[in-house]
Amino acid sequence: MATSKSPKAILFDIGGVCVLSPLEAIATYENKNSIPSDWINYAISRTAPDGFWQRLERGEIEMDGEFFRGFNADLRNEKLWKEFHGSFRNSKKKLKDVANPTQLGDHVSLKAEAADSKPTDQDRGAQQLPKPQEESPARPSLSKLAQDTTIGDPVSLESEDVAQSSLDGSASTTEESKSSSSPSPPDATSTLISLPPLPDIDGEALFWSMMAHSRSPDPYVFPALMQLRKLPTKERPILAALSNTVIFPSGHPYNRLNDPPESDPRGQFDVFVASAEVGLRKPDPEIYKLAVEKLDKLDKEKGGSGVKAEDCVFLDDIGENLKTAQGLGMKTTRVVLGKTWRAVKELEQATGLSLMDERTRRSKL
Repeated sequence: MATSKSPKAILFDIGGVCVLSPLEAIATYENKNSIPSDWINYAISRTAPDGFWQRLERGEIEMDGEFFRGFNADLRNEKLWKEFHGSFRNSKKKLKDVANPTQLGDHVSLKAEAADSKPTDQDRGAQQLPKPQEESPARPSLSKLAQDTTIGDPVSLESEDVAQSSLDGSASTTEESKSSSSPSPPDATSTLISLPPLPDIDGEALFWSMMAHSRSPDPYVFPALMQLRKLPTKERPILAALSNTVIFPSGHPYNRLNDPPESDPRGQFDVFVASAEVGLRKPDPEIYKLAVEKLDKLDKEKGGSGVKAEDCVFLDDIGENLKTAQGLGMKTTRVVLGKTWRAVKELEQATGLSLMDERTRRSKL
């Protein structure tokens, strides 16, 4: 039974919340192709706000050959590659979480959040997302794929030592100089860290692997959403989606036009705000304000007093997106990869409703 303090509206992100996160697909691609962890997310996020990924999510360009060529170019940006092996990889050693974009491409923030940083006994028993059927090298743990970011936001915090070969080379040069009768000053270039070649990334293959992975409903949040949807309208909050999305080509099967209701997130909401349809994307505050305007209008049409930002709870897996919502007055719930059931428990506390089946609840107590 909902309480008097229940939110008037609940806003859900889609990728990484209602459906599986494309961030895991990014991590799998990097691991399978021996690409340094975090590079793909870094490249996508650092091309914001006018990278090809961001422009696609705002609906400014079509998903065609031009997009994929541009996306490939963004992933092979030499300047960003140098930055990635410099200040970013040094500073990230201090981060507990690195969030990232592709979750359908949420702009990546590299600031970590301290909340929930220590695992509990329940966390250690939390259900992991399904592994792909094909054999592949061991993938990073989901506890490393999380939060503050953009497709999103993924990412391991382990750094690679790219300087060893240069150091070895410097040592051999030093020995040779000692044996020389006329030693010369050391070459300044011998102290520089060698930069690995840019990874050869197939942007189109990466993109579709991300889209395919995020087709599957989350095993905890999506059932909770459906449970809310089944309640009479007067007994539940207004349900809304606020998501960075893309528009697939006409006739493409991923348009979900023929999906059954039980697997189509879009059909579960009273209001759906999609970035590619409104020309705005998170974390731009304007898209949040637009969502509240739509909720306010709907509530008043139903005879309610209207909806303000402080009447809403927002669920997202990207820290930067949550911070914008908080700044506008919304209450927020962080959805953590591999621990999405925890978000459902928080939602139960916020609404006073039972949203988790007993079998799942017992396994998480």
